[in-house]
Amino acid sequence: MLFNSLTFAVFFAIVLGLHNLPLPWTTKKINLLLASYLFYAAWSPPFVILLWISTAVDWKVASWISAAQSPRHRKLILALSLIANLGFLGYFKYGAFLTENFALVLRTVGVAYAPPSWNIVLPVGISFYTFQSIAYSLDVYLRRAAPTNNFLDFALFVTFFPHLVAGPIVRPTVLIPQFQTPRRATSAQLIWGLALMTLGLFEKVVLADGFLAPVADVVHKSPRDLALLDAWAGALAFSGQIFFDFAGYSTTAIGAALALGFALNDNFNSPYAALGFSDFWRRWRISLSTWLRDYLYIGLGGNRRGAKRTYVNLMVTMLLGGLWHGASWTFVAWGGLHGSFLALERWIKTRTGTTDFANAATRALAMSATFLAITITWVFFRARTFTAAWQLLYSMAGATHDQHEILYWSDICAVCVIVGGMLAAQWRLRSTRLETVVSAAPMWSVVLVWTAMTFALIAEQGAGDAFIYFRF
Repeated sequence: MLFNSLTFAVFFAIVLGLHNLPLPWTTKKINLLLASYLFYAAWSPPFVILLWISTAVDWKVASWISAAQSPRHRKLILALSLIANLGFLGYFKYGAFLTENFALVLRTVGVAYAPPSWNIVLPVGISFYTFQSIAYSLDVYLRRAAPTNNFLDFALFVTFFPHLVAGPIVRPTVLIPQFQTPRRATSAQLIWGLALMTLGLFEKVVLADGFLAPVADVVHKSPRDLALLDAWAGALAFSGQIFFDFAGYSTTAIGAALALGFALNDNFNSPYAALGFSDFWRRWRISLSTWLRDYLYIGLGGNRRGAKRTYVNLMVTMLLGGLWHGASWTFVAWGGLHGSFLALERWIKTRTGTTDFANAATRALAMSATFLAITITWVFFRARTFTAAWQLLYSMAGATHDQHEILYWSDICAVCVIVGGMLAAQWRLRSTRLETVVSAAPMWSVVLVWTAMTFALIAEQGAGDAFIYFRF
């Protein structure tokens, strides 16, 4: 069930209505749990079984870890959770990738091996609820939290439909306590939640799918060398598309949860206004970047084992973060580029001691350089093959002989206006919150903008395209 569908609108209206009835709190939680299973089953009912298994395993593992006294026993029990969760993730998401690369290695040493066809459907959202379940077991193992005594609360934490299939990745210490006491949105929360849902769907349906995706698709799928302007328009269009798609889902999810009375973590904080790559990862997909930092980077030793080991840990974290996004070497390359940029930035700051930018001009320059570098890395993220990625990069560098123009001027102008507006808005919101800006604006202007977004959503309607992160 897609957020950008009429089915979801009806579904959410029913859930919201049931949640506001004068029912016992346990009954309301059961309603939310059943609604979440229905939401997930709309894609493929059999995969609900994976949710049940993941929920049951981590519920028991956490209680066993909490009760165990021996460090060795605690590690063995934790390994059970990791094997179960990562085993499912590896089988469904990386099975074909691993068998294909295993066959390639064998062929390089002269062994002929034809791997069997791997026609396995990827369960939607498996990367997200797997990370959430693992976080629960790890928090209990690291004694950051005690296991919850209420199985219903834990099951709802794993499956809560607003964040189930594409995040934000919510920590158990944030969401489980919210299920312990009755919650119902205030009128202000309900209005703000619905407004956020409108904004998120506007970003997805109108900006990402309506304007930017067609340009990005035609450029990235072109088999020919492109004119310099067309290549950059396509690359910039994808930079805008992927932000509005990712942030659109998160904004809609946060709004849906708030309309029900629950608070989810912010997931994006003006990432294209970042001053450097470390700043970018503090602002982009925050729930994922902090998960990788807390459970992988710090688990590997972080920056506590010397400079060389710090760089290794940083690179390993980003390479695995790239692989998490997809079973392809282009995603690994994307993660490797970000790891290299982060390592270079850290090395420069260590050598120069520079941590701040002196004035507005240097900040604007740093923001522009960071955004352009990130746009280049997105080429590998979007490309299906390295050949396609290099072809587009050569076109962006003007290093091709046959330069074909495939875009209309109206397409290029639309990309410039939307991406330029996006950058200006993120620069404005870089050090403040959207709520602060909205509360300071005249009420008539807020109503006007909300009405305009709603009208644009109705006019665009859209093709019901799935969110990009559903592939992960």
